[in-house]
Amino acid sequence: MPRRSIPDYLARPYYAGDGTCSKWESMVPIVTLDEIPYLREAGQLAREILEIGGKMCMPGTSTDQIDAVLHEKIIEKGGYPSPLNYSGFPKSVCTSINNVIAHGIPDDRELQDGDIINIDVTVYLNGYHGDTSATFLVGNVDSRGKELVKYTEECLENAIAICGPDVPFSEIGDVICDHADIGGYSVSEELSGHGIGREFHCLPLIYHHRKWNNEEGVMAPGMAFTIEPVLCQGSPMGVIWPDNWTISTVDGGRSAQFEHMVLITEDGVEVLTK
Repeated sequence: MPRRSIPDYLARPYYAGDGTCSKWESMVPIVTLDEIPYLREAGQLAREILEIGGKMCMPGTSTDQIDAVLHEKIIEKGGYPSPLNYSGFPKSVCTSINNVIAHGIPDDRELQDGDIINIDVTVYLNGYHGDTSATFLVGNVDSRGKELVKYTEECLENAIAICGPDVPFSEIGDVICDHADIGGYSVSEELSGHGIGREFHCLPLIYHHRKWNNEEGVMAPGMAFTIEPVLCQGSPMGVIWPDNWTISTVDGGRSAQFEHMVLITEDGVEVLTK
């Protein structure tokens, strides 16, 4: 699958050329005051691009068309689409439809009336990554699908609301699962949130579930990370497709995901992608 082209003048992350991935350090990076404006700019660009993608989620539009438009929009704004060639990923955004939990590769499939689709956007701008995602309704979605999307967004909002200095990372999973339980949904255990900044992925790991949620440590001012819960209508277990990227629910149940990038401040939390 050929990758989309990038202008020679555009600054890009180190992995863009060789198809490697993030360099994980043993400590959680602390963002300096001088770095915060760059993180904000990257986060706001990611939000802007996601909004453009959301408006394209109509019956008859292919996910490859969405990827093509967002690819060009990111470049127009001086950014690089972070997923492109990250560990060899062939596209510029991830598009995950219905029972796909995450990392769906855009292709020629056209969206159908009643689908739900998550678009995951990460941009690299002035040396920093900005990361966000949302699940959009395509045409006339049934009531159960709408409720799944609503509960997932509420789980993210509830998790952000408890963030601040000295809060254990593990509390995020508890809050998400408490709300998911009310709606009768399971929480995917396949993926986690992650630190972000100069690296696409770094510590801390943010677990959204209770099972194996033993992430040590507490939040501190200057930590930047994503929170990105996935709720499922059936089993939380996933299966990876032969493309080695796409993860779908094992039982075919629909899933939804929302993601924001946050910065812990002296007195609370700032959402960088809102």
